[in-house]
Amino acid sequence: MATVTAPAHKKGDFFVDYEEKVFEDVKAEPGEKALVTFHTVAFEGSIGLVNLLQAVRLARKGYETSILLYGPGVTLGIQRGFPKIGDEAFPGAQNFYNQLKRFMDEGGKVYACRFALQALYGHGEPSLIEGIRPINPLDVLDLVLLHKKANAFILDTWTL
Repeated sequence: MATVTAPAHKKGDFFVDYEEKVFEDVKAEPGEKALVTFHTVAFEGSIGLVNLLQAVRLARKGYETSILLYGPGVTLGIQRGFPKIGDEAFPGAQNFYNQLKRFMDEGGKVYACRFALQALYGHGEPSLIEGIRPINPLDVLDLVLLHKKANAFILDTWTL
């Protein structure tokens, strides 16, 4: 019978070469824009959190970066907590709030569709995290088109 002779992994070990970077570190040229759209439900997968981190990274690379929350994506921008708003009932319960807040604090803009907010999810504008700009549902497409006209990098997040 085969035996395992390798020592057990321990805290501080790593499995991959995390320091090697294969591609150049791309930075935005002056005036370049980026848009990250979210049509995904909060807590229904990792893509919402991962692409919030990507939005922060795009902004730090110098892109004038905006986030669009539409359809179920508005659920990322709703205040939550338990037992009170802002309380973290379990580790990670405020991930979306923390990432959106950090993104906005660093100069990013966040927009949320009013139709999805009210008609689909039964929330009003006071439910949004402070700093998120509610927009008319007719503005959703125009925001994307304006970024397209500006030759912006657009990252669509769609899980439904």
